[in-house]
Amino acid sequence: MDPIVAVILAGVPLAWLVGFAAYAYLDAPNHGMDRRKWALICFFVPLFGFFAYLFERGERDYDPSEDPYAPESDARKAGLAVHERRRGEKSLGPAGTEADDDGDETEDEWNDPDGIDIDDDRDRDEAD
Repeated sequence: MDPIVAVILAGVPLAWLVGFAAYAYLDAPNHGMDRRKWALICFFVPLFGFFAYLFERGERDYDPSEDPYAPESDARKAGLAVHERRRGEKSLGPAGTEADDDGDETEDEWNDPDGIDIDDDRDRDEAD
């Protein structure tokens, strides 16, 4: 057997096992679990051990009162839910175009073709 084939047949699965064990070893303390135990399980029980780790680890706690993007947060109610990196940027209009901040309400926002007026069509339907 060629050495390259032996390296591929033995090395690739071994690299996956080491990767699964390393992930469990580094991630387990974040979830309050024993890092050595789960790294050994992930290494010596191929694939099933890693999935057992993923299902057994506790979910991280989530506090919606600290999330400015939660639907019931104070920032969202005030209309101020803008990420910190996006503050001060010019707002976008329809289809990603730059919004006109002139306050001109007479211009058609959607740029309908000439001769099409949605309000006129509604008035005709109500008259029938």
